[in-house]
Amino acid sequence: MEKDTLALAVLRGLALDMITKANSGHPGMALSAAPALYTLFTRHLVSNPENPTWINRDRFVLSAGHASALLYANLHLAGYNVTLDQLKEFRQLGSLTPGHPEVGHTPGVDATSGPLGQGIAQAVGLAIAEAHLSHLYKDGHKLINHYTYCMCGDGCLQEGISQEAISLAGLYGLNKLILLYDKNNCTLDGPLSNSSIEDTKKRFEAANWNVLEVSDGNKIDEIDKAIQMAKTSRNKPTIIISTTLIGYGSEYQGKNVAHGKAFNAEQTSKTKERLGYPFVSFDVPADAYLAYSSSFAARGKKANDDYEKALLQYKKSNKKDYDAFINYSNNNISNLVFKKAPIYDKGYKNSTRNESEAFLNVLSEQVKVLMGGSADVKESVKTNVKSFIDFTKEHYEGQNLNFGIREFAMAGIQNGILLHGGLRTYIGAFLVFADYMKAAMRMSALEKLPAVYLLSHDSIAVGEDGPTHQPIDQLAMIRSIPDFTLFRPADSIELAASYSYAFSSYNRPTAIILSRQDLVNNASSSFEGALKGGYVVSKEKKTNMFTLIATGSEVNLAIDVQKQLLLDGIDTRVVSLPALDIFDSNENKYKDNVFSNPYNKRVFIEMAKGDMLYKYAKHVISIESFGYSAPASKVIEKMGFDTTSIKEKVIKIIKEEK
Repeated sequence: MEKDTLALAVLRGLALDMITKANSGHPGMALSAAPALYTLFTRHLVSNPENPTWINRDRFVLSAGHASALLYANLHLAGYNVTLDQLKEFRQLGSLTPGHPEVGHTPGVDATSGPLGQGIAQAVGLAIAEAHLSHLYKDGHKLINHYTYCMCGDGCLQEGISQEAISLAGLYGLNKLILLYDKNNCTLDGPLSNSSIEDTKKRFEAANWNVLEVSDGNKIDEIDKAIQMAKTSRNKPTIIISTTLIGYGSEYQGKNVAHGKAFNAEQTSKTKERLGYPFVSFDVPADAYLAYSSSFAARGKKANDDYEKALLQYKKSNKKDYDAFINYSNNNISNLVFKKAPIYDKGYKNSTRNESEAFLNVLSEQVKVLMGGSADVKESVKTNVKSFIDFTKEHYEGQNLNFGIREFAMAGIQNGILLHGGLRTYIGAFLVFADYMKAAMRMSALEKLPAVYLLSHDSIAVGEDGPTHQPIDQLAMIRSIPDFTLFRPADSIELAASYSYAFSSYNRPTAIILSRQDLVNNASSSFEGALKGGYVVSKEKKTNMFTLIATGSEVNLAIDVQKQLLLDGIDTRVVSLPALDIFDSNENKYKDNVFSNPYNKRVFIEMAKGDMLYKYAKHVISIESFGYSAPASKVIEKMGFDTTSIKEKVIKIIKEEK
């Protein structure tokens, strides 16, 4: 049997063996997209299975992550540390072959994927990082010069995030981004025609993409020529549309049932026979390995070796840039960020969004590899960095990204930039629109990325814009994401701590919640206390009768209430809790000392949904309904968050607990 024919049959057969053994998985695309993936790896992709995190490798993102069995089988044949035993443990607890690809878990996986469309956005981010880094340093093309490939299916292109990302890729002219589209014309519920009538070619052409078509997605030579042509593009990204049959070679060929139905042993055996792979399960002939080792592995090892030699020469001629490139390659900039808060005059007053802009500009002077932008709200969220020029197809050295009104893609692209390595990022939006970004924010946490989300207009104090723009449930939503930190600073000092935490992290995302209204620096605000997630911001006069807990602007409010209560002979303590998850990580002794009072003698005050706050206090003063359109002071009064109303509620609570 001819080498390519055999290796391709083995690739498909292994994927089927995995799915059948697990009795779980998605055989449809694993069969239809195999020729494109095989062609990409054996004839084009430059990566080294012996050094899977080499920074100048080509990147590959399987956006249609449900076809993971195909990817794992391919990685095994390509020489990555994904053994046959691991293939046999597909979708099983503790294996290197989970249901959908996970970066950092499986060697050779460059991005976590599966939620359809996000892989495309991450690939755009990877391509942006490649373009920017190659222009950031002197002779930067000697440091970073590679392609980004992404494979998607019909479902990925239906998700809204895909169009947001596709549009930006065309705007930026990311010519080293190549999208392989497996057009098998089926989705889970039926033929693609049930849910789409669009002309994909025209859609991409309208977005400034090259469009290449392969009429028969089984023809390796046609796919090869298309990828060769795509790599010659000078000013546009390229999509290669390969028309295929879902479940190719099986009894379900061309039918939607092939999408996610695991074949039984007999169905798999018959399919393998039709594909020319009449071997028992997980039996791989030596020639199949040779097809990859003589092409992909040999090419990648040589390229990696050549790169290391060139890097040594670069070090001799550009020592300063070399040192910076190496230092930043793991995304760790903790030695450069704020170690303490700036010194302020007594009673300093400013909105935390304004102060955030000042911090961002200071940070940009320290961190050469900082890059970011906002969803068309840089003047409102204050993400304008004075020294930055715009990232455009004429100026890849630019560090300001104009994402437009594309919050979801913006977050996904940030993930992709960070996945690449060598850059640190931030993105900005209104807090209420974090809903648009939720799935990508969750992905930041899954991928252990130090993504920074600057989210302003943090409460009903937005005022006149009304309930559509007043965040009520968003704090709880973000706090519910595992391995994700939300900082809601009460003033400029706590904001400095949030910046220190967010940009010191290199494996955890952070959302910094910013106020539009001015906040006074509290006399006892503590940078160190904020870094612990919570601390006593205003002590009791003599005896703590009740503990008031608050975050953000409500800390100022709680202190005002504390003063009013003292006039009535009620002595209280105010605790600022800017980061709940960090506070929770402290020892119980510290937490008990901060609160001082037992659970029933604590009240949490926050202008948002209060469900999650009962963990800290028996009594919660929160907002459980949507707001109103009116000046901020009127809305706050209407919602009962003025000093007098809160004081009355606290007094009532204290009486109940006596």
